[in-house]
Amino acid sequence: MHNVRQENLVCTDDKRIDQFLSRTRTGYLGLTDGELPYVVPLNFVWMNEAVYFHGAAHGRKIDLIHANPNCCFTVAEDYGTMVNPIPAKTDTAYTSVMLFGALETVTDLNEATAVMQAMLDKYVPGYYDKSLSPSHVEKYHSSLGSHTVVFRLIPSERTAKENQLDMELAFYPGRKVGMDC
Repeated sequence: MHNVRQENLVCTDDKRIDQFLSRTRTGYLGLTDGELPYVVPLNFVWMNEAVYFHGAAHGRKIDLIHANPNCCFTVAEDYGTMVNPIPAKTDTAYTSVMLFGALETVTDLNEATAVMQAMLDKYVPGYYDKSLSPSHVEKYHSSLGSHTVVFRLIPSERTAKENQLDMELAFYPGRKVGMDC
């Protein structure tokens, strides 16, 4: 495991991390494309101690995963900027989690269906009046004609950092340094 430089910001509370991963809407999948990184934003769900996402069965992301399934999945949320009268001593309130490991294709239809249902429940709660059926997931094709593939990342390493927002220091439009001296 790599050391986090600012140890005072490390979060080790598994419950807080799990809640953060469950509610955050966008994650960033980092893959390797030869010598260059390739990072793509994704919708995802956190369930069964794993990140799940889906995508088309063909394309650059799929090619890179097949060439090297090792990845980094990052989720972060910005809660605002905190100010200080000392020039350039501003700070950002945030939470971030980085998950490392190897991606796996979900081949079990029941697991894939549960993941797709969890994604609907997260992103459009209550919109559909029926649960997804395995046959729908099995037969579904995108508007471009591609079959959908579900991936799973069971992290082999996880790091989390947070810097909580101090409301007394929170920047807001119209706040000027003279108000803080």
